[in-house]
Amino acid sequence: MKITNLNEKFIHELGDIYDAEHRFLEAQQMMIGQASDTKLKSMIQDHIQQTQRQISNLEQVYQLMGQQPKRVACEAAIGLVKEGQKTMEEAGSDTIRDTLITGAQAKVEHYEIASYRGLVMGAQLMGNNEALQLLQQNLQQEEQTAQMVEQSAPMLLQKAMSAHQRSA
Repeated sequence: MKITNLNEKFIHELGDIYDAEHRFLEAQQMMIGQASDTKLKSMIQDHIQQTQRQISNLEQVYQLMGQQPKRVACEAAIGLVKEGQKTMEEAGSDTIRDTLITGAQAKVEHYEIASYRGLVMGAQLMGNNEALQLLQQNLQQEEQTAQMVEQSAPMLLQKAMSAHQRSA
């Protein structure tokens, strides 16, 4: 289907992130079972709850737009999830798997941030303040999560390096 105006573009991008959030939610539920670090597990659990709220926010945006929620297959999310699954399977130890999980999370967060920034801009231009607030809320949560993931990465890398040195 051709996208012929900004409203259609907005709805298409909304469907894209709506699909992405669902795919990322499923991936997080898988990751929590694969993670070994307790802080990482806790961070993933918190983000699962955030993602569920973000999906709810997106559904509210659809309502405000007079639309039914509709997932538009997000090829980027499909690829990021596949890549994350593949690298977790390739992990040679639990500590390495934890670092791979944080790397996958960081990639996802930055994709989501870029998506929400575009939607925020669209809502601003359309003058839809209610949608704008919901999308800004999702954006802020994604930015905070990205920061937490990036702050946890050095500790997990150090832990993996120490475990490797002990086994060598």
